[in-house]
Amino acid sequence: MERTRHRSWLRRAAGGAVAALAAGALGLAGLAGTAHAADINVAKNGGFESGLAGWSCAAGTTAVVSSPAHGGSAALRGTPAGQDFAQCAQSVAVAPDSSYTLSAWVQGGYTYLGATGTGTSDPQTWTPGSSGWTQLRTTFTTGPATKSVSVYTHGWYGQSAYVVDDLTLVGPDGGGGGDPGPQAPGTPGGLTASGATASSVNLSWGAVSGATGYNVYRGGTKVQSASGTSATVTGLSANTTYQFQVSAANAAGESAKSAAVSVTTPSGGSTPPGGSPAVPGHALTGYWQDFDNGAAVQKLRDVPSQYDIIAVAFADATSTPGQLAFTLDPAVGYSSVGDFTADVAAKKAAGKSVVLSVGGQNGTVSVNSAASAAEFANSAYALMQQYGFNGVDIDLENGVNSTYMAQALHQLAAKAGSGFVLTMAPQTLDMQSTGTEYFKLALAVKDILTVVNTQYYNSGSMLGCDGKVYSQGSVDFITALACIQLQGGLAPSQVGIGVPASTSGAGSGYVSPSVVDNALDCLAKGTGCGSFKPSTTWPGLRGAMAWSTNWDASAGNAWSSTVGPHVHALP
Repeated sequence: MERTRHRSWLRRAAGGAVAALAAGALGLAGLAGTAHAADINVAKNGGFESGLAGWSCAAGTTAVVSSPAHGGSAALRGTPAGQDFAQCAQSVAVAPDSSYTLSAWVQGGYTYLGATGTGTSDPQTWTPGSSGWTQLRTTFTTGPATKSVSVYTHGWYGQSAYVVDDLTLVGPDGGGGGDPGPQAPGTPGGLTASGATASSVNLSWGAVSGATGYNVYRGGTKVQSASGTSATVTGLSANTTYQFQVSAANAAGESAKSAAVSVTTPSGGSTPPGGSPAVPGHALTGYWQDFDNGAAVQKLRDVPSQYDIIAVAFADATSTPGQLAFTLDPAVGYSSVGDFTADVAAKKAAGKSVVLSVGGQNGTVSVNSAASAAEFANSAYALMQQYGFNGVDIDLENGVNSTYMAQALHQLAAKAGSGFVLTMAPQTLDMQSTGTEYFKLALAVKDILTVVNTQYYNSGSMLGCDGKVYSQGSVDFITALACIQLQGGLAPSQVGIGVPASTSGAGSGYVSPSVVDNALDCLAKGTGCGSFKPSTTWPGLRGAMAWSTNWDASAGNAWSSTVGPHVHALP
């Protein structure tokens, strides 16, 4: 259960990974211009309907498959092997001084999409993998003498197979013409509604061939878009009847709206778990272990008062996809569930928030459909009511589907009410780019998100927001990587620093409490920095997180007694 997962493959390939990851990190600075109405798709055979025609692909590790396919009847499948990361590339004619949008639909393992030879800044975006189709998208502007670029896609060393389909490069014709434009998709069918609450409802519908996205309408007015075949509509009123429709869209246009489905929201009045304190502007988070792994065994009442948010680690998965359970480990020493819930209530009465953490190194909770999203929300809310938790923490280290997990969390927040606390603890690699599923999840739930405490350990060297490589275990590593989130769309109040509380708390990356204090000062005040100094400061930075309160106790609570007062004294 302890977070000691090593990214040895990343450390071995740290030198080679710099080029592969740099554009993903640097891409946070902003995207180039967007395509205009007269632009065309200048990439050829991006749907791989003609096999690998027009592509230069790694022999033996790439092939065209009929399933899964995002659109049409074919897609590219790459299976990295040894030192081959299964790349396919295509030389495309482009116009100088012009803006282009490169996109593709991907699923499976680590997948990269990018372009070289642009004459300006070569773009790249990537995802660490997803179980369903997700769209990668980046843009660039060609140089004054650029007449061709190379677009590419590939996987990563030692990772599982990836699939790519419907790759396009949209911009001015560079003289090579383009693929025939797609036809507008057909109208979606099978629109259904489920899981209605006083303020939200889940919608799902059938997939449409050739569609690259869908639009959701309420009462004839478009209210949101979706990349998949489901969506959660929020902001509804209790005891009110609504009419919903959905349309399909792609580069050629939008379909007619589907047949309408009518939904009447239930009356409000469900009582959220009581005594939800407000999280302070600068907060200390600590994970409390519901298991014995050699750290000090403690009860919640023993957690030092410096901790403002206590994440109970961990919830259990059940045989039902998305469903959560929680069972106290007898090793912790509670005589009954009532004894534990009394401790939760006492912490809340003292102004603390207690959340249930979902995941961990061995966590296998999977939310990848509308049904599993509803199971997650319903079961999590039931546990909040049973134990008095203020919310949940998302610490899924084995992959996350941003679309459906965001759906689940919005449903849960609607049930829980205004006192809902949502924290996240992604691994370092998960927050290197806004194109990763974890980063997309954080942005998708920004309206209900309390804080993201990225784990700045067990990761090896990584890129900072300035494109330079930093080694873990330093103030520069923390500040230059936190900068990515602060520049990538999260509010300062939603960004925290996650570190081990002692040398035994992680396999690598431990820093002394004084280094954590320096990193906080660097980000919030511009002082205490190392070689990296951000161009601005973020006084609203939320704070810091420790794995765990138990390892902190094993070291005499030195971490919380040093970092806690420093966090609470931030401007």
